[in-house]
Amino acid sequence: GVEVGPQPQGVARADVLDKMRKIVKHGLDFVQLFNEGKEFPPCTIEVFKIMEKVDYPRNKNGEITAIIHPKLQDQDWQPLKNGDPLFLTLDGEVIPYQGNCTVYPTFINEAAYYEKKQAFVKTEKIKLTAKHLRLSGS
Repeated sequence: GVEVGPQPQGVARADVLDKMRKIVKHGLDFVQLFNEGKEFPPCTIEVFKIMEKVDYPRNKNGEITAIIHPKLQDQDWQPLKNGDPLFLTLDGEVIPYQGNCTVYPTFINEAAYYEKKQAFVKTEKIKLTAKHLRLSGS
Protein backbone atom coordinates (compact mmCIF):
# COMPACT_ATOMS: atom_id res chain seq x y z
CA GLY A 1 0.00 0.00 0.00
CA VAL A 2 0.95 3.61 -0.51
CA GLU A 3 -0.20 6.35 1.81
CA VAL A 4 0.56 9.92 0.79
CA GLY A 5 -0.50 12.85 2.90
CA PRO A 6 -1.39 14.48 5.14
CA GLN A 7 -4.75 15.16 3.58
CA PRO A 8 -8.06 15.93 5.29
CA GLN A 9 -10.80 13.31 5.07
CA GLY A 10 -13.05 13.70 2.05
CA VAL A 11 -10.68 16.12 0.29
CA ALA A 12 -8.98 15.40 -3.04
CA ARG A 13 -5.78 17.43 -3.36
CA ALA A 14 -3.99 17.71 -6.70
CA ASP A 15 -0.52 17.94 -5.10
CA VAL A 16 -1.07 14.77 -3.06
CA LEU A 17 -2.46 12.93 -6.09
CA ASP A 18 0.60 13.98 -8.11
CA LYS A 19 2.95 12.67 -5.38
CA MET A 20 1.04 9.37 -5.29
CA ARG A 21 1.31 8.98 -9.07
CA LYS A 22 5.07 9.62 -8.94
CA ILE A 23 5.58 7.06 -6.18
CA VAL A 24 3.56 4.41 -8.03
CA LYS A 25 5.44 5.17 -11.29
CA HIS A 26 8.82 4.76 -9.52
CA GLY A 27 7.63 1.46 -8.06
CA LEU A 28 6.52 0.18 -11.46
CA ASP A 29 9.79 1.36 -13.07
CA PHE A 30 11.72 -0.58 -10.41
CA VAL A 31 9.71 -3.76 -11.07
CA GLN A 32 10.28 -3.43 -14.83
CA LEU A 33 14.04 -2.87 -14.45
CA PHE A 34 14.31 -5.73 -11.95
CA ASN A 35 12.44 -8.07 -14.31
CA GLU A 36 14.77 -7.04 -17.15
CA GLY A 37 17.74 -8.22 -15.07
CA LYS A 38 19.14 -4.87 -13.94
CA GLU A 39 21.39 -5.20 -10.91
CA PHE A 40 20.88 -2.65 -8.16
CA PRO A 41 23.96 -1.74 -6.10
CA PRO A 42 24.02 -1.85 -2.28
CA CYS A 43 22.42 1.17 -0.67
CA THR A 44 21.55 2.74 2.64
CA ILE A 45 18.32 4.61 3.23
CA GLU A 46 16.91 6.54 6.18
CA VAL A 47 13.44 5.49 7.26
CA PHE A 48 11.12 6.29 10.14
CA LYS A 49 10.17 3.41 12.43
CA ILE A 50 7.05 3.73 14.57
CA MET A 51 7.82 3.75 18.28
CA GLU A 52 4.44 4.44 19.87
CA LYS A 53 1.17 6.29 19.59
CA VAL A 54 0.73 9.33 21.85
CA ASP A 55 -2.68 10.39 23.16
CA TYR A 56 -3.84 13.87 24.11
CA PRO A 57 -3.74 14.80 27.79
CA ARG A 58 -7.10 13.87 29.29
CA ASN A 59 -8.96 14.43 32.55
CA LYS A 60 -10.42 11.69 34.75
CA ASN A 61 -13.55 11.64 32.55
CA GLY A 62 -11.49 10.96 29.43
CA GLU A 63 -12.02 14.44 27.98
CA ILE A 64 -9.16 16.10 26.10
CA THR A 65 -7.58 18.86 28.22
CA ALA A 66 -4.92 20.14 25.80
CA ILE A 67 -4.43 20.65 22.09
CA ILE A 68 -1.39 20.28 19.86
CA HIS A 69 0.98 23.20 20.46
CA PRO A 70 1.10 25.63 17.48
CA LYS A 71 4.88 25.05 17.10
CA LEU A 72 4.26 21.30 16.63
CA GLN A 73 1.28 21.64 14.27
CA ASP A 74 2.18 20.78 10.63
CA GLN A 75 5.68 19.62 11.66
CA ASP A 76 5.31 15.97 10.62
CA TRP A 77 8.68 14.20 10.26
CA GLN A 78 10.55 17.11 11.94
CA PRO A 79 12.74 16.47 15.00
CA LEU A 80 11.12 16.84 18.40
CA LYS A 81 13.59 17.22 21.27
CA ASN A 82 13.28 17.06 25.02
CA GLY A 83 11.71 20.33 26.23
CA ASP A 84 10.13 21.29 22.88
CA PRO A 85 6.48 22.45 23.13
CA LEU A 86 4.10 19.52 22.66
CA PHE A 87 0.64 20.44 23.92
CA LEU A 88 -1.13 23.62 24.97
CA THR A 89 -3.73 23.31 27.73
CA LEU A 90 -7.03 25.11 27.48
CA ASP A 91 -5.67 27.39 30.25
CA GLY A 92 -2.64 28.34 28.11
CA GLU A 93 -0.05 26.15 29.87
CA VAL A 94 2.62 24.63 27.63
CA ILE A 95 3.25 20.92 28.10
CA PRO A 96 6.74 20.12 26.80
CA TYR A 97 7.97 16.88 25.29
CA GLN A 98 9.78 14.83 27.91
CA GLY A 99 11.91 12.19 26.29
CA ASN A 100 15.41 10.82 26.42
CA CYS A 101 15.93 10.97 22.67
CA THR A 102 14.93 13.01 19.63
CA VAL A 103 11.82 11.65 17.94
CA TYR A 104 10.05 12.46 14.68
CA PRO A 105 6.29 12.86 15.16
CA THR A 106 3.88 12.15 12.35
CA PHE A 107 0.11 12.04 11.83
CA ILE A 108 0.03 15.12 14.06
CA ASN A 109 -3.50 16.20 14.98
CA GLU A 110 -5.11 14.11 12.23
CA ALA A 111 -8.91 14.24 12.46
CA ALA A 112 -9.20 10.53 11.63
CA TYR A 113 -7.27 9.60 14.78
CA TYR A 114 -9.22 11.54 17.43
CA GLU A 115 -11.55 8.60 18.04
CA LYS A 116 -8.51 6.32 18.34
CA LYS A 117 -7.11 8.55 21.11
CA GLN A 118 -4.05 9.43 19.08
CA ALA A 119 -2.56 12.95 19.01
CA PHE A 120 0.42 11.78 16.93
CA VAL A 121 2.79 8.88 16.41
CA LYS A 122 6.38 8.99 17.64
CA THR A 123 8.89 7.60 15.18
CA GLU A 124 12.65 7.18 15.26
CA LYS A 125 14.93 7.74 12.29
CA ILE A 126 16.94 4.64 11.44
CA LYS A 127 19.16 3.57 8.56
CA LEU A 128 18.49 0.41 6.60
CA THR A 129 21.16 -1.14 4.42
CA ALA A 130 20.40 -3.39 1.49
CA LYS A 131 22.83 -5.65 -0.30
CA HIS A 132 22.91 -5.59 -4.08
CA LEU A 133 19.74 -6.86 -5.68
CA ARG A 134 19.27 -8.73 -8.92
CA LEU A 135 16.95 -11.27 -10.45
CA SER A 136 18.26 -14.77 -9.67
CA GLY A 137 19.41 -16.67 -12.69
CA SER A 138 20.46 -13.47 -14.48
